[in-house]
Amino acid sequence: MLAADPGASIASIATEAGVDRRTVYRRFASREDLLAAVYAARLAAIEEAIEDARLREAPVAVALHRYVENVIGVNRTWPVDLTDMLADDTVRARRDALAHEVDVFLDRATDEGLLRAGIPEGWASALLPRLMHLVARQFPALSPAQAADVVVDTLLRGLGTS
Repeated sequence: MLAADPGASIASIATEAGVDRRTVYRRFASREDLLAAVYAARLAAIEEAIEDARLREAPVAVALHRYVENVIGVNRTWPVDLTDMLADDTVRARRDALAHEVDVFLDRATDEGLLRAGIPEGWASALLPRLMHLVARQFPALSPAQAADVVVDTLLRGLGTS
């Protein structure tokens, strides 16, 4: 609901969840506390996705597919954008640490020849999350594994025929 309407009220969230708004307020003192909990859960899920992918030790192609599949699952389970929470130093630090982990992995993928050298620095880091976001939202009929196949193939081969 927050993904569709970031301004959704506690009352409408409670109604959608099938509970009384007092129930929500017993757990969360404010709408901001509820949002912080949602963002924290999303970050924790991304941390688990990265850990499960074993970006530093698994074979690069295996780690890439597992990471993409895991993050697509996170994007579908927690379809909220962290941008609103980046003013919070703790959230930003966690997000930056995750981005750094992926950047190190993408450098490894380039060093091992899975990604083409010579592309502008940061291009793969900018493109990969957008591809995962796109497939998670626009192609819900694809399973996370099928969606990961599409993303990884697009990342590695591009859309050209050569």
